[in-house]
Amino acid sequence: MFDPAESANELVRWLKEKVEESQREGLIFGLSGGIDSAVVAALSRRAFPENCLGLIMPCESNPRDREDALLLARHIHLPVQEVDLTPVYNSFLAALNAEADGPGDPHTSNIKPRLRMTALYYHAARRRYLVTGTSNASELVTGYFTKFGDAGADITPLAHLVKREVVQLAEYLDIPSPIIEKPPSAGLWAGQTDEGEMGVTYEAIDAYLRDEPLAEEDRRRISLMKERSRHKRNMPAVVRPLKID
Repeated sequence: MFDPAESANELVRWLKEKVEESQREGLIFGLSGGIDSAVVAALSRRAFPENCLGLIMPCESNPRDREDALLLARHIHLPVQEVDLTPVYNSFLAALNAEADGPGDPHTSNIKPRLRMTALYYHAARRRYLVTGTSNASELVTGYFTKFGDAGADITPLAHLVKREVVQLAEYLDIPSPIIEKPPSAGLWAGQTDEGEMGVTYEAIDAYLRDEPLAEEDRRRISLMKERSRHKRNMPAVVRPLKID
């Protein structure tokens, strides 16, 4: 049985340990207005009340995402900084002589999380903070993340938690209900939702990961997503492994 209080305490201890091991000063993370980043923010605030920062990085984003990010920041008294990546994104597309092939074009939409990763690492380096990822187990197993984008982080505290456990943790951490209740979305284009894009529910993915009863069609779909995204979870291939003591 998942115990959100015990999980929160464990994660706060773990965050402190990782920062100390890395000889850093605190934590930085993207604040998207979604539940995963809200949970990471609340845990980081508990671990480092004076040394954490949320970056709000709109990039052709739904205005509600920014509003929810600010709602969370006010609620937990979190320091935030805004970096509008929309002009950078448009300039980059112009430099590439590229344009989106309609909503959901992965060739252009995946640029957005990679720009966010770059912004996070810049501010992390300036402050000697660790970049803290927000992906959960349900996203990682299906490959529902951008390689070297939102998966580009120093630590990923929610990687062992399925979506429903993140929700329970959010409720325990007193995350505002509008953030908990809104449909999960990567915010890459208007009207986009995680479940709509994946074609499977988080409930099914959670059941797959926790070895619970699941429709065979969902099991096959999730297994296929897992296999196709294996390259995202592996380090780059090398000819011979380098042995470093």
